[in-house]
Amino acid sequence: MILDTTKHYQICNTCVMDTSDPDITFNEQGNCNNCTNAIVRINKEIFISDSVKKVKLSKIIKDIKEEGKSKEYDCIIGLSGGVDSSYLAYIVVKQFGLKVLAVHLDNGWNSELAVSNIKNIVSHLNIDLHTEVLNWEEFKSLQIAFLKASVIDLEMLTDHAIGVALYKISKKYNIKYFLSGYNYQSESIMPSAWLYPNKMDSLNIKHIFKKHGNGINIKSFEYINFIDYLSYGKNKMKLIPILNYLDYHKKDALVALEKELGWRNYGNKHDESIFTKFYQDVILPKKFGIDKRKAHLSSLICSNQITREEALRELEKPLYTEEEYHQNLNYFLKKLQLTVYDYNAIMQNKPVDHWKFKSYAKRKHLIGKAYRFIFKK
Repeated sequence: MILDTTKHYQICNTCVMDTSDPDITFNEQGNCNNCTNAIVRINKEIFISDSVKKVKLSKIIKDIKEEGKSKEYDCIIGLSGGVDSSYLAYIVVKQFGLKVLAVHLDNGWNSELAVSNIKNIVSHLNIDLHTEVLNWEEFKSLQIAFLKASVIDLEMLTDHAIGVALYKISKKYNIKYFLSGYNYQSESIMPSAWLYPNKMDSLNIKHIFKKHGNGINIKSFEYINFIDYLSYGKNKMKLIPILNYLDYHKKDALVALEKELGWRNYGNKHDESIFTKFYQDVILPKKFGIDKRKAHLSSLICSNQITREEALRELEKPLYTEEEYHQNLNYFLKKLQLTVYDYNAIMQNKPVDHWKFKSYAKRKHLIGKAYRFIFKK
Protein backbone atom coordinates (compact mmCIF):
# COMPACT_ATOMS: atom_id res chain seq x y z
CA MET A 1 0.00 0.00 0.00
CA ILE A 2 1.45 3.36 -1.07
CA LEU A 3 0.09 6.37 0.74
CA ASP A 4 -1.04 9.13 -1.63
CA THR A 5 0.51 12.22 -0.05
CA THR A 6 -1.13 14.49 -2.65
CA LYS A 7 -4.58 13.62 -1.31
CA HIS A 8 -6.28 16.39 0.66
CA TYR A 9 -5.94 15.63 4.36
CA GLN A 10 -9.12 15.09 6.33
CA ILE A 11 -9.90 13.61 9.71
CA CYS A 12 -13.25 12.24 10.81
CA ASN A 13 -15.50 14.35 13.02
CA THR A 14 -16.61 11.36 15.11
CA CYS A 15 -13.50 9.17 15.40
CA VAL A 16 -9.82 9.88 14.67
CA MET A 17 -9.47 7.97 11.39
CA ASP A 18 -8.09 10.07 8.58
CA THR A 19 -6.84 9.97 5.01
CA SER A 20 -3.91 7.74 5.95
CA ASP A 21 -6.55 5.13 5.13
CA PRO A 22 -6.61 5.33 1.30
CA ASP A 23 -10.13 3.88 1.17
CA ILE A 24 -11.69 6.31 3.62
CA THR A 25 -14.79 8.26 2.58
CA PHE A 26 -16.70 11.00 4.36
CA ASN A 27 -20.38 11.88 4.42
CA GLU A 28 -21.82 15.40 4.44
CA GLN A 29 -21.42 15.58 8.22
CA GLY A 30 -17.72 14.79 7.96
CA ASN A 31 -18.07 11.33 9.47
CA CYS A 32 -16.07 8.51 7.89
CA ASN A 33 -17.14 5.13 6.58
CA ASN A 34 -14.97 3.37 9.18
CA CYS A 35 -16.83 4.59 12.23
CA THR A 36 -20.30 4.75 10.65
CA ASN A 37 -19.98 1.07 9.65
CA ALA A 38 -18.46 0.15 13.03
CA ILE A 39 -21.28 1.86 14.94
CA VAL A 40 -23.87 -0.07 12.94
CA ARG A 41 -22.13 -3.37 13.84
CA ILE A 42 -21.70 -2.38 17.48
CA ASN A 43 -25.35 -1.33 17.81
CA LYS A 44 -26.38 -4.66 16.31
CA GLU A 45 -24.02 -6.89 18.30
CA ILE A 46 -22.94 -5.01 21.45
CA PHE A 47 -25.47 -2.33 22.36
CA ILE A 48 -28.38 -4.72 22.71
CA SER A 49 -30.29 -5.57 25.87
CA ASP A 50 -28.40 -7.42 28.58
CA SER A 51 -31.16 -10.04 28.71
CA VAL A 52 -30.77 -10.87 25.01
CA LYS A 53 -26.99 -11.17 25.34
CA LYS A 54 -27.38 -13.28 28.48
CA VAL A 55 -29.66 -15.75 26.70
CA LYS A 56 -27.29 -16.00 23.72
CA LEU A 57 -24.27 -16.43 25.96
CA SER A 58 -25.95 -19.05 28.14
CA LYS A 59 -26.76 -21.14 25.09
CA ILE A 60 -23.20 -20.86 23.78
CA ILE A 61 -21.69 -21.98 27.09
CA LYS A 62 -24.21 -24.81 27.39
CA ASP A 63 -23.40 -26.03 23.87
CA ILE A 64 -19.66 -25.87 24.54
CA LYS A 65 -19.96 -27.88 27.77
CA GLU A 66 -22.26 -30.40 26.13
CA GLU A 67 -19.83 -30.93 23.26
CA GLY A 68 -16.85 -31.31 25.60
CA LYS A 69 -18.40 -33.29 28.47
CA SER A 70 -16.63 -36.54 27.55
CA LYS A 71 -13.41 -34.83 26.41
CA GLU A 72 -10.33 -33.51 28.12
CA TYR A 73 -11.04 -29.96 26.96
CA ASP A 74 -14.18 -27.98 26.16
CA CYS A 75 -12.44 -25.39 24.02
CA ILE A 76 -9.23 -23.79 22.80
CA ILE A 77 -8.16 -20.22 23.41
CA GLY A 78 -5.19 -18.35 22.00
CA LEU A 79 -2.98 -16.81 24.68
CA SER A 80 -0.55 -14.07 23.67
CA GLY A 81 -0.33 -12.44 27.08
CA GLY A 82 -2.09 -9.31 25.78
CA VAL A 83 -5.11 -7.74 27.44
CA ASP A 84 -7.84 -9.35 25.35
CA SER A 85 -6.51 -12.91 25.35
CA SER A 86 -5.59 -12.72 29.04
CA TYR A 87 -9.01 -11.45 30.07
CA LEU A 88 -10.64 -14.07 27.87
CA ALA A 89 -8.74 -16.80 29.75
CA TYR A 90 -9.78 -15.29 33.08
CA ILE A 91 -13.47 -15.08 32.16
CA VAL A 92 -13.94 -18.50 30.56
CA VAL A 93 -12.32 -20.24 33.53
CA LYS A 94 -13.51 -18.16 36.49
CA GLN A 95 -16.95 -17.15 35.24
CA PHE A 96 -17.96 -20.04 32.95
CA GLY A 97 -15.95 -22.94 34.42
CA LEU A 98 -14.82 -24.25 31.05
CA LYS A 99 -12.05 -26.81 30.57
CA VAL A 100 -9.59 -24.76 28.56
CA LEU A 101 -6.52 -25.59 26.51
CA ALA A 102 -4.51 -22.40 25.96
CA VAL A 103 -2.35 -22.27 22.84
CA HIS A 104 0.58 -19.89 22.60
CA LEU A 105 2.84 -19.30 19.61
CA ASP A 106 6.49 -18.61 20.45
CA ASN A 107 7.96 -16.97 17.36
CA GLY A 108 11.09 -15.79 19.15
CA TRP A 109 9.87 -12.23 19.84
CA ASN A 110 8.12 -12.52 23.22
CA SER A 111 8.99 -9.76 25.66
CA GLU A 112 10.10 -10.85 29.14
CA LEU A 113 6.93 -9.29 30.52
CA ALA A 114 4.77 -11.35 28.13
CA VAL A 115 6.47 -14.56 29.31
CA SER A 116 5.87 -13.55 32.93
CA ASN A 117 2.22 -12.65 32.30
CA ILE A 118 1.50 -15.93 30.53
CA LYS A 119 3.15 -17.87 33.34
CA ASN A 120 1.03 -16.06 35.94
CA ILE A 121 -2.19 -16.62 33.98
CA VAL A 122 -1.62 -20.33 33.55
CA SER A 123 -0.59 -20.73 37.19
CA HIS A 124 -3.44 -18.72 38.72
CA LEU A 125 -6.11 -20.30 36.51
CA ASN A 126 -4.61 -23.81 36.65
CA ILE A 127 -5.05 -24.39 32.91
CA ASP A 128 -2.99 -26.41 30.44
CA LEU A 129 -0.79 -24.53 28.00
CA HIS A 130 0.44 -25.77 24.64
CA THR A 131 3.29 -23.68 23.30
CA GLU A 132 4.07 -23.98 19.61
CA VAL A 133 7.73 -23.03 19.17
CA LEU A 134 8.80 -21.97 15.70
CA ASN A 135 12.22 -22.80 14.28
CA TRP A 136 13.99 -19.48 14.72
CA GLU A 137 16.34 -19.70 11.72
CA GLU A 138 13.45 -20.46 9.39
CA PHE A 139 11.14 -17.83 10.84
CA LYS A 140 13.92 -15.24 10.82
CA SER A 141 14.56 -15.96 7.13
CA LEU A 142 10.86 -15.60 6.34
CA GLN A 143 10.62 -12.30 8.21
CA ILE A 144 13.67 -10.89 6.45
CA ALA A 145 12.19 -11.90 3.08
CA PHE A 146 8.97 -10.03 3.93
CA LEU A 147 10.99 -6.98 4.98
CA LYS A 148 12.96 -7.01 1.73
CA ALA A 149 9.80 -7.57 -0.32
CA SER A 150 8.40 -4.32 1.16
CA VAL A 151 4.95 -5.81 1.70
CA ILE A 152 2.84 -4.24 4.40
CA ASP A 153 1.67 -7.21 6.46
CA LEU A 154 4.77 -8.37 8.31
CA GLU A 155 2.49 -9.99 10.89
CA MET A 156 1.00 -12.35 8.30
CA LEU A 157 3.69 -14.95 9.06
CA THR A 158 2.81 -15.08 12.76
CA ASP A 159 -0.93 -15.03 12.06
CA HIS A 160 -0.54 -17.88 9.58
CA ALA A 161 1.48 -19.95 12.06
CA ILE A 162 -1.12 -19.35 14.78
CA GLY A 163 -3.90 -20.45 12.43
CA VAL A 164 -2.06 -23.65 11.52
CA ALA A 165 -1.29 -24.41 15.18
CA LEU A 166 -4.91 -23.96 16.23
CA TYR A 167 -6.12 -26.17 13.38
CA LYS A 168 -3.57 -28.87 14.26
CA ILE A 169 -4.26 -28.83 18.02
CA SER A 170 -8.03 -28.82 17.59
CA LYS A 171 -7.75 -31.87 15.35
CA LYS A 172 -5.44 -33.67 17.77
CA TYR A 173 -7.80 -33.25 20.75
CA ASN A 174 -11.03 -33.20 18.74
CA ILE A 175 -11.96 -29.76 20.07
CA LYS A 176 -14.84 -28.09 18.26
CA TYR A 177 -14.78 -24.61 19.79
CA PHE A 178 -12.19 -21.84 19.55
CA LEU A 179 -12.94 -18.89 21.81
CA SER A 180 -11.37 -15.76 20.38
CA GLY A 181 -10.35 -12.58 22.18
CA TYR A 182 -11.37 -10.53 19.16
CA ASN A 183 -14.06 -8.03 20.07
CA TYR A 184 -16.01 -5.20 18.47
CA GLN A 185 -15.52 -3.01 21.54
CA SER A 186 -11.82 -2.44 20.81
CA GLU A 187 -11.27 -3.87 17.32
CA SER A 188 -14.21 -2.81 15.16
CA ILE A 189 -12.04 -0.66 12.91
CA MET A 190 -9.04 -1.77 10.86
CA PRO A 191 -8.72 -0.62 7.23
CA SER A 192 -8.18 -3.45 4.78
CA ALA A 193 -5.40 -1.44 3.11
CA TRP A 194 -3.38 -1.57 6.33
CA LEU A 195 -2.87 -5.34 6.14
CA TYR A 196 -3.25 -8.41 3.92
CA PRO A 197 -6.57 -9.99 4.89
CA ASN A 198 -5.85 -13.49 3.57
CA LYS A 199 -3.72 -14.63 6.50
CA MET A 200 -3.83 -18.33 5.55
CA ASP A 201 -2.63 -17.67 1.99
CA SER A 202 0.50 -19.82 2.11
CA LEU A 203 1.12 -19.41 -1.63
CA ASN A 204 1.62 -15.70 -1.05
CA ILE A 205 4.15 -16.47 1.69
CA LYS A 206 5.99 -19.01 -0.45
CA HIS A 207 6.24 -16.73 -3.47
CA ILE A 208 7.49 -13.79 -1.40
CA PHE A 209 10.15 -16.05 0.11
CA LYS A 210 11.08 -17.43 -3.32
CA LYS A 211 11.64 -13.91 -4.65
CA HIS A 212 13.32 -12.36 -1.61
CA GLY A 213 14.43 -15.20 0.67
CA ASN A 214 17.92 -16.49 1.32
CA GLY A 215 17.30 -19.82 -0.38
CA ILE A 216 17.28 -22.03 2.71
CA ASN A 217 14.98 -25.02 2.71
CA ILE A 218 11.95 -24.28 4.92
CA LYS A 219 11.27 -27.62 6.58
CA SER A 220 9.36 -27.04 9.80
CA PHE A 221 7.27 -23.91 9.17
CA GLU A 222 3.91 -25.39 8.28
CA TYR A 223 1.85 -24.20 5.34
CA ILE A 224 -1.69 -25.15 4.40
CA ASN A 225 -2.39 -26.40 0.88
CA PHE A 226 -4.96 -24.97 -1.53
CA ILE A 227 -7.71 -27.42 -0.58
CA ASP A 228 -7.28 -26.61 3.11
CA TYR A 229 -7.18 -22.90 2.23
CA LEU A 230 -10.56 -23.20 0.52
CA SER A 231 -12.09 -25.01 3.47
CA TYR A 232 -10.25 -23.28 6.34
CA GLY A 233 -12.65 -22.24 9.05
CA LYS A 234 -15.52 -24.28 7.66
CA ASN A 235 -16.87 -27.28 9.54
CA LYS A 236 -13.71 -27.46 11.65
CA MET A 237 -13.76 -25.32 14.77
CA LYS A 238 -16.56 -22.95 15.65
CA LEU A 239 -15.01 -19.56 16.30
CA ILE A 240 -16.79 -17.69 19.09
CA PRO A 241 -15.82 -14.04 19.88
CA ILE A 242 -17.04 -14.49 23.44
CA LEU A 243 -16.12 -10.97 24.63
CA ASN A 244 -18.81 -9.57 22.32
CA TYR A 245 -21.41 -11.11 24.61
CA LEU A 246 -20.01 -9.43 27.72
CA ASP A 247 -19.96 -5.90 29.05
CA TYR A 248 -16.28 -5.68 28.11
CA HIS A 249 -14.36 -2.55 29.01
CA LYS A 250 -10.58 -2.36 28.63
CA LYS A 251 -10.04 -0.33 31.80
CA ASP A 252 -12.06 -2.74 33.92
CA ALA A 253 -10.29 -5.72 32.34
CA LEU A 254 -6.89 -4.25 33.23
CA VAL A 255 -7.91 -3.81 36.86
CA ALA A 256 -9.23 -7.38 37.09
CA LEU A 257 -6.12 -8.88 35.48
CA GLU A 258 -3.72 -6.97 37.71
CA LYS A 259 -5.69 -7.79 40.86
CA GLU A 260 -6.60 -11.42 40.21
CA LEU A 261 -3.76 -12.78 38.08
CA GLY A 262 -0.72 -10.68 38.93
CA TRP A 263 -0.75 -9.45 35.32
CA ARG A 264 1.29 -6.35 34.46
CA ASN A 265 0.41 -3.76 31.83
CA TYR A 266 2.55 -3.29 28.70
CA GLY A 267 1.38 0.26 28.04
CA ASN A 268 0.09 -0.18 24.49
CA LYS A 269 -1.87 -2.70 22.45
CA HIS A 270 0.28 -5.62 21.19
CA ASP A 271 3.42 -4.51 23.04
CA GLU A 272 3.72 -8.07 24.37
CA SER A 273 5.66 -8.80 21.16
CA ILE A 274 8.95 -6.94 20.60
CA PHE A 275 8.60 -7.40 16.84
CA THR A 276 5.01 -6.15 16.76
CA LYS A 277 5.96 -3.12 18.83
CA PHE A 278 8.78 -2.14 16.45
CA TYR A 279 6.61 -2.89 13.42
CA GLN A 280 3.71 -0.75 14.63
CA ASP A 281 5.75 2.04 16.25
CA VAL A 282 8.44 2.44 13.59
CA ILE A 283 8.03 0.54 10.33
CA LEU A 284 4.36 1.24 9.68
CA PRO A 285 4.54 5.01 10.43
CA LYS A 286 7.93 5.65 8.79
CA LYS A 287 7.55 3.51 5.68
CA PHE A 288 3.80 3.22 5.14
CA GLY A 289 2.48 6.38 6.79
CA ILE A 290 0.24 4.38 9.14
CA ASP A 291 -0.33 4.89 12.85
CA LYS A 292 -2.44 1.95 14.01
CA ARG A 293 -3.33 3.78 17.20
CA LYS A 294 -5.88 5.68 15.10
CA ALA A 295 -7.83 2.49 14.40
CA HIS A 296 -7.50 1.17 17.96
CA LEU A 297 -8.58 4.47 19.52
CA SER A 298 -11.39 4.95 17.00
CA SER A 299 -12.77 1.53 17.91
CA LEU A 300 -12.87 2.57 21.56
CA ILE A 301 -14.61 5.82 20.62
CA CYS A 302 -17.30 3.90 18.73
CA SER A 303 -17.96 1.67 21.75
CA ASN A 304 -18.14 4.72 24.07
CA GLN A 305 -15.09 3.66 26.09
CA ILE A 306 -13.16 6.88 25.44
CA THR A 307 -13.99 10.28 23.97
CA ARG A 308 -12.64 11.69 20.73
CA GLU A 309 -10.82 14.36 22.75
CA GLU A 310 -9.08 11.68 24.82
CA ALA A 311 -8.05 9.89 21.62
CA LEU A 312 -6.64 13.07 20.09
CA ARG A 313 -4.60 13.72 23.23
CA GLU A 314 -3.27 10.16 23.07
CA LEU A 315 -2.23 10.64 19.45
CA GLU A 316 -0.29 13.77 20.41
CA LYS A 317 2.04 11.59 22.45
CA PRO A 318 5.11 10.34 20.58
CA LEU A 319 5.26 6.64 19.77
CA TYR A 320 8.73 6.48 21.32
CA THR A 321 11.55 8.58 22.67
CA GLU A 322 14.79 8.92 20.76
CA GLU A 323 16.50 6.66 23.29
CA GLU A 324 13.77 4.02 22.95
CA TYR A 325 14.01 4.16 19.16
CA HIS A 326 17.74 3.47 19.07
CA GLN A 327 17.50 0.82 21.78
CA ASN A 328 14.68 -1.01 19.96
CA LEU A 329 16.33 -0.60 16.56
CA ASN A 330 19.58 -2.11 17.83
CA TYR A 331 17.72 -5.07 19.30
CA PHE A 332 15.69 -5.51 16.10
CA LEU A 333 18.79 -5.52 13.87
CA LYS A 334 20.80 -7.77 16.16
CA LYS A 335 17.96 -10.27 16.44
CA LEU A 336 17.52 -10.48 12.67
CA GLN A 337 21.28 -10.15 11.97
CA LEU A 338 20.74 -7.15 9.73
CA THR A 339 23.08 -4.21 9.27
CA VAL A 340 22.09 -0.57 9.46
CA TYR A 341 22.70 -0.46 5.70
CA ASP A 342 20.24 -3.36 5.22
CA TYR A 343 17.66 -1.61 7.38
CA ASN A 344 17.98 1.73 5.58
CA ALA A 345 17.60 0.01 2.20
CA ILE A 346 14.49 -1.78 3.43
CA MET A 347 12.96 1.43 4.75
CA GLN A 348 13.75 3.35 1.55
CA ASN A 349 12.32 0.75 -0.82
CA LYS A 350 8.85 1.58 -2.11
CA PRO A 351 5.98 -0.47 -0.67
CA VAL A 352 4.85 -3.42 -2.80
CA ASP A 353 1.34 -4.82 -2.70
CA HIS A 354 0.87 -8.44 -1.58
CA TRP A 355 -1.24 -8.92 -4.71
CA LYS A 356 1.91 -8.52 -6.83
CA PHE A 357 2.84 -12.00 -5.68
CA LYS A 358 1.13 -15.32 -6.32
CA SER A 359 -1.89 -15.93 -4.18
CA TYR A 360 -4.39 -18.63 -3.31
CA ALA A 361 -6.89 -15.81 -2.89
CA LYS A 362 -6.60 -15.04 -6.62
CA ARG A 363 -7.18 -18.69 -7.49
CA LYS A 364 -10.20 -18.84 -5.20
CA HIS A 365 -11.61 -15.75 -6.88
CA LEU A 366 -11.07 -17.22 -10.36
CA ILE A 367 -12.70 -20.50 -9.37
CA GLY A 368 -15.69 -18.64 -8.01
CA LYS A 369 -15.89 -16.50 -11.13
CA ALA A 370 -15.75 -19.56 -13.40
CA TYR A 371 -18.38 -21.34 -11.29
CA ARG A 372 -20.76 -18.39 -11.53
CA PHE A 373 -20.19 -18.19 -15.30
CA ILE A 374 -20.82 -21.91 -15.89
CA PHE A 375 -23.87 -22.18 -13.67
CA LYS A 376 -25.40 -18.74 -14.16
CA LYS A 377 -29.05 -18.79 -15.04
